[in-house]
Amino acid sequence: MKLAVFASGSGTNFENLVRKGLAVDLLVTDKAEAQALKRAETLGIQAYTFELKAFESKQAYEQAILKLLTAHEIELIVLAGYMKIVSPTLLTAYEGRIINIHPAYLPEFPGAHGIADAWQAGVAESGVTIHYVDAGVDTGQIIAQRRVPRLPDDTLDSFEARIHEMEYLLYPQVLKDLLDN
Repeated sequence: MKLAVFASGSGTNFENLVRKGLAVDLLVTDKAEAQALKRAETLGIQAYTFELKAFESKQAYEQAILKLLTAHEIELIVLAGYMKIVSPTLLTAYEGRIINIHPAYLPEFPGAHGIADAWQAGVAESGVTIHYVDAGVDTGQIIAQRRVPRLPDDTLDSFEARIHEMEYLLYPQVLKDLLDN
């Protein structure tokens, strides 16, 4: 199955997926300065940038991405720190074939700041969720979840680091299982 990873920032989850043996056909970013682009170059993976501000609408933006995905015969979209809400253009074309990783134990702490929100709420544990993408914000069908405890001596940074460690373990494992089935 041909897959594309979408990322907005550093691309650590993207690189981890590739290094853990997932065959990633291309990277799509929404920021020209995304570190993920440098990771793609190092890994020898084609990368493309689509900045929303260059398009007249979100629909036109997603239509341009869809044209690229179609040209590359992409069958699955994997979001890895992609900080845009996926809209109907892509949702319709890839219904049931867009997967996201979220740094919280959904439905707790949806949205862009799951780790910080969990930390500020003072929870005893948070976690990582892998789910299908639907029209809501982090509301799609859950594929897998793992809890990450907040330790007594944790700082926000150490808590965040352990959540990311869980992401790096869980995401490639779940994606490989899905692709094998």
